[in-house]
Amino acid sequence: MDKKKSIRKIYLLKRKKFFFGINENFFNPLKKIIKKRSNKKNLNIALYYPSNFEVNVLKIFDIQYFEKFKFLLPIIKKSNSMDFHIWRKNDILCLNKYGILEPIKSLKVEPSVILVPLIAFDKNKNRIGYGKGYYDKTLNKYSNLNKRVLSIGVAFSFQKYNKIPINSKDFKLDYIITEKGII
Repeated sequence: MDKKKSIRKIYLLKRKKFFFGINENFFNPLKKIIKKRSNKKNLNIALYYPSNFEVNVLKIFDIQYFEKFKFLLPIIKKSNSMDFHIWRKNDILCLNKYGILEPIKSLKVEPSVILVPLIAFDKNKNRIGYGKGYYDKTLNKYSNLNKRVLSIGVAFSFQKYNKIPINSKDFKLDYIITEKGII
């Protein structure tokens, strides 16, 4: 078993065992990042629909500060890539081929900020995801097109690993937020 698969297996079990709910204070670092890095008021923030003991980023809807932004969710395409579509909290969702909820096709929009799910991360802002490369491909695509999209990994602090093995296809995140703050 290669190193990434081994880490993925260990940390998926760890996340299941140590998962906990978050409160609105979890997003205080995100507010700081957005205020510091963006002069736009009309940001499009791409979320993920939490599953498999991921941090519940949907709590962001409970915070007044974020009411002014548009939210997006990814839709997986047949070409093993994804696009982001506008989604409001109570909009109807459907299951994709991985059993993850995604919006029924709505307006496709480019995100300003992407909240990225992860299984493990390191101090250098490298991550291990589920192994299909959707986020890496998407973030690399925006980077290659010189489109500035802020990438922020979302995790629990216990998901930190010493040194994530990386390759040329992996995308290094701009930030990672946990319940303990910003990396």
